[in-house]
Amino acid sequence: MSDSRLHEWRFSTRILLPVVAAGAVTVALVASVLLYATKESDRIAWEKQSLLVSHVLSEQVARISHDQESATIWDDAVRKTRYEFDPEWIDVNLGVWMFDYFKHDRTFVLNEGDEPIYAMVDGAGADVSAYETERKTIAPLAEQLRALLRTAAPGDAASLPAKFRAADLVVIEDRPAVASVLPLVSDSGEIEQAPGTEYFLVSIRFLDRSFLEGMMEQYLLEGARFSWTDNVDNDEAAFALASSGGKRIGNFIWKPYRPGRSLLAGTAPALALAVILTALGIALLIRRLRRASTELQASEAQAQHLAFHDSLTGLPNRALFLDQLDRSLIETRRTGSRLALLYLDLDRFKNVNDTLGHPAGDELIRELALRLTALTRNKDSVARLGGDEFAILQTSVSSTDDVIALCDRVIQEVSHPFEILGSSAFVGVSIGVAIAPDSGSDRAELMRKADIALYRAKFEGRNRYRIFSEEMDFFIQRRQRIEADLREAVSSGDQIKVVYQPVYSAATGSISGVEALLRWNHPQHGMVSPGIFIPIAEESGLIHEMGDWVLREACLAGRRWPVRQIAVNVSVVQFRSPLFAAKVLDILRETGLEPSRLEIEITESVLLDSAEIVEPTFKTLRGAGVRIALDDFGTGYSSLTYLQKFPVDRIKIDRSFVHNLDSGSAANAIVQAIVNLARAMHVAVTAEGVETATQREVLQKIGCDELQGFLLSGPLAPAEIDRLLGVDTVIEAAPIASAA
Repeated sequence: MSDSRLHEWRFSTRILLPVVAAGAVTVALVASVLLYATKESDRIAWEKQSLLVSHVLSEQVARISHDQESATIWDDAVRKTRYEFDPEWIDVNLGVWMFDYFKHDRTFVLNEGDEPIYAMVDGAGADVSAYETERKTIAPLAEQLRALLRTAAPGDAASLPAKFRAADLVVIEDRPAVASVLPLVSDSGEIEQAPGTEYFLVSIRFLDRSFLEGMMEQYLLEGARFSWTDNVDNDEAAFALASSGGKRIGNFIWKPYRPGRSLLAGTAPALALAVILTALGIALLIRRLRRASTELQASEAQAQHLAFHDSLTGLPNRALFLDQLDRSLIETRRTGSRLALLYLDLDRFKNVNDTLGHPAGDELIRELALRLTALTRNKDSVARLGGDEFAILQTSVSSTDDVIALCDRVIQEVSHPFEILGSSAFVGVSIGVAIAPDSGSDRAELMRKADIALYRAKFEGRNRYRIFSEEMDFFIQRRQRIEADLREAVSSGDQIKVVYQPVYSAATGSISGVEALLRWNHPQHGMVSPGIFIPIAEESGLIHEMGDWVLREACLAGRRWPVRQIAVNVSVVQFRSPLFAAKVLDILRETGLEPSRLEIEITESVLLDSAEIVEPTFKTLRGAGVRIALDDFGTGYSSLTYLQKFPVDRIKIDRSFVHNLDSGSAANAIVQAIVNLARAMHVAVTAEGVETATQREVLQKIGCDELQGFLLSGPLAPAEIDRLLGVDTVIEAAPIASAA
């Protein structure tokens, strides 16, 4: 062997081969580490996502039962299902309520024999036979709950709702679903039921496409679907769904996030250069591993945040807020401290969306969230419950004055204009407050009472706060009784009547018109004030049926009476309806009354709260010749801008100004200014509430066109108007229901 060949052999065996071997071992080691890290990273990601899926499904089973608690622990629910069976009430409060508010697909009420007495399917009442498709699935849950209730002491089901329920994952009509059964029990304890004989409320929510889409959107799960088998593609993962008894009901399948696979694809070029750039390859591997871990951690944090925070404002959502409330109530019971739950609902927010658009509404919601956060302490919590509804949890309340001060600050801050997209938006806020433990330490009860207080604040005129008191419970019950009685009165037609108050010419003293007024003579309570039943009619929707009937009766009466004007009061709810103008013109054609003789009376709130909505109605009516009068002028904003945009035919001066004319106060100057304003705008003026001769003389001198009040005449029955005007009396009006 020559020296050159020996040198080459030694180089190969002593240097080249060890270097090549070392390089190969290094590359193999690096490759092994990379493959292990890839699989391990993918495994950890899959385990965490599987845990997330399990948590979400468990939460869904628990949530449907929590949803039902708002309706099952309720005296009225027991009474209306068991003792005073009221399908309409059940449909509104137990059926459609669960669909509209909680998205429950099907709801049933079972009697003590576990037979259905009510059914709701997809948001509408259905025949109880619909239960037969679910009976086989629901029966075991009902039997389980009834057996549990038989061991309970009276009152346990109301005080320990979490214990007395039955819920599980089930299969209904070959679809996976969550089913929950809760007993209907008394919240006051005044309605006694033998344990085990309670009626049941059954709710079903299908884990359908909308549920899957919500899972994908909220928790960043790609390609989510249900399957009855665990056959999956290579890039999919499966999570077995099983009932509490271990019965398998299918699989939840999705495409898991695989950070390791992405890592491997990204480092493949580095492996090709590993022999030459081993050190660089290792550094790159560490860097990529760190980046993959960071990305995974960031995605988990984002999914966690989305699950418990509102996407528009970043505030805690309902789920997180309820958890915070539960923990705070536990702390309150432990330490004896107090907390306040504030429910906030924006006033006139719909007007912002209607006039400026939904992007402006979203911007207002974001700005409001910032203002509320700035008004509260770090230990308090602000949450967006949905839409324009917010909640504040005020902890460590030393006295009621702390709560009042916060409410005052919120109302004052919200009253400031919101500068949005180049426009100023004005809204108000109504606040309902419940204080623990003053109003109880149970979450559901505290939320119910805060909601009642919010309703009271809105009922009393909005833009104010109300703290719950026991009187409010009575108020709600009284309002429900009045609504039920009003529905009966509308149906029977023998309690609701129309009377007419004459309007007199100030110059001649002759009758120039009449104003139609609605009266309710309750069989037990006598005459009920319109100030009580009209707002209830507006909220319940009865106002449309009642208003159409009053308008028709007034137009029929106007045909036979030789007066210039027939005035009919119209509520904000009626005038906002896009069908209102067409309905008025139809009634005019039906009754044969000339449009120019009909005068629709509205209040300033119609224009202020919904100007853009009512503008087409306003133009259609005036274009047809119908006259528009502005009632109670001077008690609201009396905006000249709106009077220019919506020119009316008459202004009616509110009785509060007329009443003070006798005292010679500033009311004389105010009334004179209103008359001068009307003259400048070529608008007629009527003064309401004329009760003394002095008032009449002053109004005649000031220049009012027409007068109305008890000095001249109170409201009269149609027959009395007939005699007053010298016309033949006609048969009494038809009942509202039959006329409609």
